[in-house]
Amino acid sequence: MQVLKFGGSSVANAENIKKVVQIVTHNNYAKQIVVVSAMKGVTDKLLQLGDKSCQPEKEYEKILQSLTTQHIEAANELLPVATRSGCLSMIMQIFNELEDICESVFRLQELSPATKDRIVGYGELLSSKIISAYLESIKVKNVWMDSRAVIETNNNYSYAAVDFEKTNVKIKDFLKSNPANLYMAPGFIARGNNGHATTLGRGGSDYSAAIYAAAVDAPSLEIWTDVSGMMTADPRWVPSAKPIPMISYKEAMELSHFGAKVIYPPTILPVMQKNIPVWVKNTFAPEDKGTLMNATASHEGNIVSGISSITEVALLSLEGGGMVGIPGFSKTLFEALAFAKVNVILITQGSSEYSICVAVNAVDASRASEAINKAFEFDIVNNKVFPVVEEDNLSIVALVGDKMKSHPNISGKMFGTLGRNGINVRAIAQGSSEKNISAVISNADVKKAVNVLHEAFFESVYKQLNVYVVGTGNVGGRLLEQIHHQLKYLKKNLSVEVRIVGLSNSRNMLIKENGSVSLTKWKEELEAAEAGDLDTFVNAVISKNLRNSIVVDVTANAAVAAVYGRLLSKSIAVVACNKIAASSSYASYAQLKSLSHEFNAPFLFETNVGAGLPVIGTLNDLIRSGDVVNKVQAVLSGTLNFVFNNYDATKPFAEVVRQAQAEGYTEPDPRLDLGGTDVMRKIMILAREAGYILEMDEIKNKSFLPASCFEGSVEDFYKEMEKHEAHFKALYNAAAKENCKLKFVAEFVNGKASVGLQHIPADSDFYHLYGKDNIVLFYTMRYPDQPLVVKGAGAGADVTASGVFADLIKAGI
Repeated sequence: MQVLKFGGSSVANAENIKKVVQIVTHNNYAKQIVVVSAMKGVTDKLLQLGDKSCQPEKEYEKILQSLTTQHIEAANELLPVATRSGCLSMIMQIFNELEDICESVFRLQELSPATKDRIVGYGELLSSKIISAYLESIKVKNVWMDSRAVIETNNNYSYAAVDFEKTNVKIKDFLKSNPANLYMAPGFIARGNNGHATTLGRGGSDYSAAIYAAAVDAPSLEIWTDVSGMMTADPRWVPSAKPIPMISYKEAMELSHFGAKVIYPPTILPVMQKNIPVWVKNTFAPEDKGTLMNATASHEGNIVSGISSITEVALLSLEGGGMVGIPGFSKTLFEALAFAKVNVILITQGSSEYSICVAVNAVDASRASEAINKAFEFDIVNNKVFPVVEEDNLSIVALVGDKMKSHPNISGKMFGTLGRNGINVRAIAQGSSEKNISAVISNADVKKAVNVLHEAFFESVYKQLNVYVVGTGNVGGRLLEQIHHQLKYLKKNLSVEVRIVGLSNSRNMLIKENGSVSLTKWKEELEAAEAGDLDTFVNAVISKNLRNSIVVDVTANAAVAAVYGRLLSKSIAVVACNKIAASSSYASYAQLKSLSHEFNAPFLFETNVGAGLPVIGTLNDLIRSGDVVNKVQAVLSGTLNFVFNNYDATKPFAEVVRQAQAEGYTEPDPRLDLGGTDVMRKIMILAREAGYILEMDEIKNKSFLPASCFEGSVEDFYKEMEKHEAHFKALYNAAAKENCKLKFVAEFVNGKASVGLQHIPADSDFYHLYGKDNIVLFYTMRYPDQPLVVKGAGAGADVTASGVFADLIKAGI
């Protein structure tokens, strides 16, 4: 005798019921029992019906009418006119009974547990009788079996315990007295030993099917649902979740206990005791293999079977010196919770015995706290223990797998993965069997946690980076082009998938709720998006809480730099082309570095010095390897190098500067470059990265611009340069007279920094520096005489974008 169970989504409407019947009638089983749930959503409506019956107004009547219509429409669609009347009469009879019950509840203004169980059980009665009638209409003989007549329980309404000895006898007697090849049975419902209707708990139809399977020693039990088996994680949260081909009973129990919705936890016990295999299959894709559950299942290659979670959990902590070494405290705690009918989900206790904490469902938290405080009232009054501390808005995420016990570092990998993504763990529990490692975390982090753990343990194919770009101008646009060009390469060679999930500029902002921004149509998408607001954008980045989040700042905006701390403290990596943050006060710079370290969020700003050149990266490598920087000499402005390489006193200096700005080498205000401010920032950043404390006002600036050039607008600046052309010619001629070139050089020696225009002779490393090139000479303990030289293009949108892109990948991997 084969047993099949179909869930609420499988029998949600007439169309789905036809799929169920097709599965039932096209299999090769000689005899079968088919157990069904209520139609999707009906159980919730019936619970509402009971609750509304206690209201002063007759609000339940609308729900009753809605339920009646839903079932009549299904019957009308399924049954031909000639055979419809009997089924419709049955439906109306049931709803007349329901109406009488609701009217009684309304008059009494009281809904007892027994009455509630009776009301909520009608959903399965209706669905099973409608399907039975449909089978008869298509000439498929079947016997409807009332589960209330054969499954006997105690009188613990809503979660009744089954008397298996009596139940097994009744099921066998019914089958013997009513021989047939096909039996149709309602799930979820049973009858107490007092004769009143009971239910087996939400999801109890699975349990009903397991009870039948165990009673008849079925060769297997099939649970048909709307997914193709048990999944490695909740597919609603993790799109890349995969079906688990095989799983052991104990692993399945752990996963179902910790929130996996595919199977109701008590289901497994009856079939496990008789070693009956269980198949979890998809009604809407019956050809899919599904998941096989048995005693010895093994899933090759995966140490972890699945990841599950429970939301809306509260953590209750009991602490006090009076607990240490005193027997009986735990007993009193759990007795108090048992009397209060509070289920404990997780337990953890330190070896010091100073504290013990338990996780319970959030709805039970207040009742549980009250019960514990009452049980320990004497100890609390005498300061032996403190009153219970309740923490709300928590969830539990769990790794489950039989093989974890024989593999080291699973816990380390789990908590390392959570930590790297800024997910704080409030409590940990791991049984000695090591089939389950559980962590209590914030509700806000649970979706992110499940995703990062799934990525760590199941997605060896690629790592997903969720990127937000602030600034879509010249450099930002080139960055998006480069990312688009490299997507396939990154996925194939680095196992990295880059998703642009947010864009922002001075006018608009775009946050993708699902999916990513199109890298071919991003301009149009951003233009059509809502008006930009930095604070709203940052709040959205934080609240979305996506795994491996990276914010890329491709602006020169102080307001954007000011939000880095907020991002880093939420474990969101920051890649900055913007120099303002790293060149702000040393205290601010040091705080950002500290936040980066504390919250394991990379803060990278390679392009702050030398655009795409590996200047900061090289310096960091020197310091990390134990070297000491004694002196730095550098030409750090691609703008100034371009200007002085192209100025020969034959055309106005102002015209050369305009050319540099037109070709994208200067800051929006060229005075930041020509006045030396930009170079001061860069040498200060290098000094700080080398381990020195340095502020801007400590850097000596030998400016070559007349003071009047710094007054007024950018256009006024150009006019002033034209007035002072003789000054610029004199600077050029003075250098030419010595057979030297003009270079704006930055130096850092013995803790002192300076910038200024210098005459560079032909034997200098700086002499043969052309176009927009930069050069940095590092004199260190290991390179005392011949410096370590980094040289190349130090300006331009393409090279700057490539440097930002390189930082982005470093931040992600």
